[in-house]
Amino acid sequence: MEVNISLNIYGGIVKLEMMKKLSRNDLCWCGSGKKYKKCHMEQDEYLRKLGNELGFKIPRDIIKTKEQIEGIRKSGEVTKGALDLVGERIKAGVTTDEINTWVHEFTIEHGAYPAPLGYGGFPKSVCTSINNVVCHGIPDDTVLKEGDIINVDVTSILDGYYADASRMYIIGEASEEAINLVNDTKIAMEKGIEQVKPFNTVGDIGYAIQSFAEFKGYSVVYEYGGHGVGVKFHEEPFVAHVGKRGEGMVLLPGMVFTIEPMINIGRPETKVLEDDWTAVTIDGSLSAQWEHTILVTENGYDILT
Repeated sequence: MEVNISLNIYGGIVKLEMMKKLSRNDLCWCGSGKKYKKCHMEQDEYLRKLGNELGFKIPRDIIKTKEQIEGIRKSGEVTKGALDLVGERIKAGVTTDEINTWVHEFTIEHGAYPAPLGYGGFPKSVCTSINNVVCHGIPDDTVLKEGDIINVDVTSILDGYYADASRMYIIGEASEEAINLVNDTKIAMEKGIEQVKPFNTVGDIGYAIQSFAEFKGYSVVYEYGGHGVGVKFHEEPFVAHVGKRGEGMVLLPGMVFTIEPMINIGRPETKVLEDDWTAVTIDGSLSAQWEHTILVTENGYDILT
């Protein structure tokens, strides 16, 4: 019988699983169909040892196995390739539906599937968010014009593994304000990534992003954040892009999650349009976002996208 409880670790609520102890020849708890000794047994023993050293039990499904990490990495190659393709083709006069077609066809041709398509009823294979759209913009017949900035958000599923990333693209000659926002948002993401190492916290990531963005005079969207990813589209932990040093979930080797700050020129609040997906800035100001899927390694981090 499985019993779920919660534990507060340095301010972060995590789900722990207490399950019947498995023997070596039992089927693994993860549902792979493999014997426990050929699947998660070694990793579970590592987590038990590490948990004893730290003084708390570590949720085993939040730490990825070597096999899972390799699968996520390969999926990340498809995601990166799709974004590279967009970068080669995007220009004024292109519609966001055309971007959707490029990403969809590239993903399928590489043996993967676009995770957004059908997810929660989302109708397209990619998110395209222009100017004041913060995230989850739906591709349609909108034509990109000179001076637009656009975020293209791609998630691929390859052999059951998910990898999520997004990039900003500047269309033609944009305003200095728009260019600075795009570049500074990328730097904010990079500063968050630099905080990824064992025994730092999610709060360290948020603090680094928020401090830089606010120093530059921007606001940080707090209603959306990064998330665990890999075996599912969205997993634990939630990665806020605002925060305090030392607070939130502790980072451990084998965790995989996205860092994807959304930075606004104006106010941080958003509102969702009638399509129930498209989130825009509440004051109509420009917004930008960059995203990578990140692995916590023994010594720091690895970017998987």
